Parts: sequence; structure tokens; C-alpha cells
Amino acid sequence: MSEKTTHFGYKTVDVEEKAGKVADVFHSVAGNYDLMNDLMSGGVHRLWKRMTIEMSGVRKGHKVLDIAGGTGDLAAKFSGIVGPEGCVVLADINDSMLKVGRDRLVDRGIVNNVQFSQADAQHLPFPDNTFDVITIAFGLRNVTDKDMALRSMLRVLKPGGRLLILEFSRPGNPLLGKIYDTYSFNILPKLGKAFAGDADSYQYLAESIRMHPDQGTLLQMLDDAGFANTDFHNMTGGIVALHRGVKP
Repeated sequence: MSEKTTHFGYKTVDVEEKAGKVADVFHSVAGNYDLMNDLMSGGVHRLWKRMTIEMSGVRKGHKVLDIAGGTGDLAAKFSGIVGPEGCVVLADINDSMLKVGRDRLVDRGIVNNVQFSQADAQHLPFPDNTFDVITIAFGLRNVTDKDMALRSMLRVLKPGGRLLILEFSRPGNPLLGKIYDTYSFNILPKLGKAFAGDADSYQYLAESIRMHPDQGTLLQMLDDAGFANTDFHNMTGGIVALHRGVKP
């Protein structure tokens, strides 16, 4: 693969094309995103996100950036924790997803300490040393240049600030991996077609998970980007992993 091409699921595309193709996927799924998360994970994604919040160390008065924040479930929880002295920025590159998240938070009356930003993780539009905590849940695998995005996140974190990446990963057990593959490629697109009228987008989501770096590779990428105290925690047998790093 040349420097000017990248992966879009299992396909090789020009680097300039990927963001637009990913945008098309999320424009398509935005309205059914939470429903499909529940179907894809059997509702377990809520537990994974709860663990992320618990391990984030977010507290009253903090400034939090939730990248690829989508429909706002993490941002809503963080809003309650940081309180009126703190601030949560819900960021997403996709305007359809951002609109769903904004509407949902407004409907719930969560507006006073939440801001919204249509932002590319590779070029975050914030000053250096702005945030105490950054989270990105199920979004990094869709980023074209992950190394650039990690460096961008490091830049906008305060010294001592923490990054948490929640993402699908590699099951450690071969049998679990086989079951997971069967589910992802045979059942998931059918669920997408039945409930969202869109099999292709969910085929891409399954493929994008397989093309994402495994636990050890992503850990090394965090180290290479300049993060310290890096670690990861497997959940549900490694189907999902939570990576953490601190800005020195």
C-alpha cells in the first residue's frame, strides 16, 4: 500500500477518499446508531462505556473532550460529573452524528456545560494544553491517519491529562474469535439491512474492526506518539479493549 492509499474496510482507496466514504457510512447510520449499537453488542456497549468513565478519572471542574462522540452518551455522563465549573466538548467529524447527539442532549436538558464541535481528530481545533481528559469510543478505527490523530490529542491535553481509547480489538481465545467473525460477517450486515435498511454500512463496520491495530500495536502507537504510563484492559475476552495514556 503506497503512502497515498489507505484502507476503507477491506478495500484500498486514495487517502483523500477515505474521510468522504466514512462520512457516507455515518450519514447513513446516524438515525439508528444507538439501536444498532445495542443490536451489535447485545447492549454490552453500555457496560464498556461505563467502565471507560470509571477509569477516566474525570472529576468536578474538569474540561473533557469526547472525540467521535456521536449520539452523546459519554458526554451526558461526563456533564453530570464535571458539574457547572467544568466543561464537556462533544466533537464529531460527521455533522449528521453531531446533530443527533446535540438534539439528544438538548432534549434531556443537558446544555449548560456542553459544547459541540465538528472536528477532525487529526487536526483538533483547540489550543495546546486545553483538556484534562480526552475520550474516543469506537471512533479511532475510522480515522485515516491514526498516528497524526494521537499526536493531535496529545497536543491538546494538559500535562498530566489522560487519553482513553475504547475500541473493538482482537479476542485472545481462538474459539471466541471464530464465533465473533461469524457473527460480524454473517449476522451483522443482516441486522443492518433488517433494522436500518443498510447492509453495506454494517459490512464496512465489521471490516474496519478487523483492519484496526491489535492491542499491542495500538499500545506501541501511543508510546510512539509521546504518551506515558500507557496500558490497556481487555473487555469481553478482548472483543473490546480500553487503552490509556498520560501526557508527560
